[in-house]
Amino acid sequence: MNELDCVKLIKPFKGLKVGTKGCIVLKYTENDFEVEFFDENDETIDVYTISREYLEVYWTPKDGYLNKN
Repeated sequence: MNELDCVKLIKPFKGLKVGTKGCIVLKYTENDFEVEFFDENDETIDVYTISREYLEVYWTPKDGYLNKN
């Protein structure tokens, strides 16, 4: 996982549901990240420090254009 990767939650975190999407804005270590999470309207929910165990990458910048469908 790297900065700007798009991620989603694979388990609940601080009131956020499984599947909530976000973007890694800062990589502290191989296991700890600062992630900005978004709602279904792409509005920012909040920014959290979170560990890798809660996240799954669904898109990376090297994948090219992000298809939201």
